[in-house]
Amino acid sequence: MKQRYHLFKRRNRVFYCLDTEKNRQTSLQTRDVDEAQRLINARNEACRQPAMNLEIARVFLNHSDPAYATRTWQQVMDEMARHKKGETQKRWERAMKEKPFDLIRTKTLVETKAQDFLDALAAGAVCTNIFLRRLHNFAIEMDWLPKSVIPRRQWPKIEFKSKRGIIGTHGAMV
Repeated sequence: MKQRYHLFKRRNRVFYCLDTEKNRQTSLQTRDVDEAQRLINARNEACRQPAMNLEIARVFLNHSDPAYATRTWQQVMDEMARHKKGETQKRWERAMKEKPFDLIRTKTLVETKAQDFLDALAAGAVCTNIFLRRLHNFAIEMDWLPKSVIPRRQWPKIEFKSKRGIIGTHGAMV
């Protein structure tokens, strides 16, 4: 089978990877030839056996964090509530009881797909979008998610309804 990735070295003695499909070069950020070759072999192996890659990744991640494969969104919700105090904590707990969060509550983090989040967002309102973003960001910052479920720029825009009020004599809302 033809290899997709090739190894080469630049003048600065740093090894680079050439992706022959995309015709792109990326730094491997190493000057060690053995490490560079291992990285190239891993990339080529990933192309040959894509179905097994997720399982291999899970093995490595489970080794670094035993709860990785079983952590649910409910556990993330509970952990975030522990970091809040007073009225903020009550507001957070109340928000997490809303129906749209039932769609992801029992899902494990690693098995969550973008469609799961989009379904929850469609079932909810503006506050669902805000709180789900916070949950998502918290899980990423804690390294409980290997990557974003929805990339930052792909999240639906937060659109508040227009506000109504009484306008005073000076044009300001009262």
